[in-house]
Amino acid sequence: MQHPHFKNELVAIEKGFLAVGCDEVGRGPLAGPVVAAACVLDPESIGKYCSKNKWYARVRDSKMTSEEEREVLLEKILEHTLAHGLGIIWQDQIDKINIHNASLLAMRRAVEDLLSKLAHNTPSRSRRIVIFVDGRFTIPGLPNIEQKSIISGDAQVLSIAAASIIAKVHRDNIMKELHKKFPDYGFSRHKGYGTKQHKLAIKKHGITEVHRKSFMKVL
Repeated sequence: MQHPHFKNELVAIEKGFLAVGCDEVGRGPLAGPVVAAACVLDPESIGKYCSKNKWYARVRDSKMTSEEEREVLLEKILEHTLAHGLGIIWQDQIDKINIHNASLLAMRRAVEDLLSKLAHNTPSRSRRIVIFVDGRFTIPGLPNIEQKSIISGDAQVLSIAAASIIAKVHRDNIMKELHKKFPDYGFSRHKGYGTKQHKLAIKKHGITEVHRKSFMKVL
């Protein structure tokens, strides 16, 4: 199993940057929002190199963790972050601007949320920021902020992996709440992804207000 490291962040920190990790989850589901998270890990809680006996030893790509483990990891991550932000784009806007643009917009909102919290907590502090972004694209609409896009970044960069877990747990919780409103669709189990159970429920009951209409062609 590949464990992400903190080396990219350390290089940025040594150059005077604040290192931010950013990732999104929920590109593929047929229902619900796409959710992004951005976070700044506290470098003093990590040290120079990752070690398996540290709190972050199991932090990795959220897709490689179980739902139960993510809940435990989230508590550890939030305990060791200087700040984190969230961005949510719901299905109506996904249908309007497509999932690619919606994912980038969610990440921009997550970064903006993070920056507003940092400014509130340390208003007199001015610092250069670098964002490590999962994937091949940088985030539009963030002028004067350095960004580095990293393919499979959630498997390589600890801050991105942490952001992916924050986003995944938050989105899962949203889908659990939607399950209470639409119990016939099984959102609490498949989280809106196109499982056989979910597709059968759509054929039987039709689509709901939280389904992505632009995704319905897969049926």
